[in-house]
Amino acid sequence: MAKVAFIGLGVMGYPMAGHLARAGHQVCVFNRTAAKAEQWVAEFSGTSAATPREAADGAELVMVCVGNDEDLRSVVLGADGALAGMATGALLVDHTTASANVARELAGHAAERQLGFLDAPVSGGQAGAQNGVLTVMVGGEPAHYARAEPVIQAYARMIKLMGPVGSGQLTKMVNQICIGGLVQGLSEALHFAQCAGLDGEAAMEVISKGAAQSWQLENRHKSMLAGEFDFGFAVDWMRKDLSILLDEARHNGAQLPVTALVDQFYAEVQTLGGGRWDTSSLIARLKAPNKP
Repeated sequence: MAKVAFIGLGVMGYPMAGHLARAGHQVCVFNRTAAKAEQWVAEFSGTSAATPREAADGAELVMVCVGNDEDLRSVVLGADGALAGMATGALLVDHTTASANVARELAGHAAERQLGFLDAPVSGGQAGAQNGVLTVMVGGEPAHYARAEPVIQAYARMIKLMGPVGSGQLTKMVNQICIGGLVQGLSEALHFAQCAGLDGEAAMEVISKGAAQSWQLENRHKSMLAGEFDFGFAVDWMRKDLSILLDEARHNGAQLPVTALVDQFYAEVQTLGGGRWDTSSLIARLKAPNKP
């Protein structure tokens, strides 16, 4: 069992840190809203700290799961940041979906302090975090990965080292490209079925047993047909992720015309008031009043 700090108790981090505590690890948490940290301590019997630095003090591994690049820098760097509290040889594991550039930047800062670093974004959404079945894509040194893997297993179904620092974030970008295209295709398929007078659920039941099968189809088609989007991964978060990966594509030369179009479609969903809707809400723009 390890002494672990967990920084960031959002919809993903809260249950992830809980799984660590349930697995028997000694967990100290930090959250910008202290009441959330107090709630977590009451539920899981760990401890909380007033700053990331204090949370990281004495921890063998420090896990971070926050919103974006700047949020990440704010809790890792500076006098009260996690790096300032970590002892030589400790390991920082970043579960934030962020840019590959910030992963490399933080790895450099960690190395200066003789600390390890892994970028380890996750996929599986809120349900995956709550059920402890996330997919974790990791970038970093094999030795650091070997130390972290047994601890990450507390909330993961799949963990894989993808290459050097930044590779985890790049793999998460691949994941988001796939999800965007799949959800748009599923939205159009359901919309077409309804316009054609078909029973949408029956159509999905049939095609889900063939080549069109996907996680999105299996888990989202019923709520999409019902127009229910108050769960899962929010459109605002998806647009943040798409912005990161489209910027990466501009630098590496990848051509992503469909992904760029899906990003525009998500912008339309935001104008409909759906910024906090689940990403499956792409179907909503096809049913908007100004649509045929």
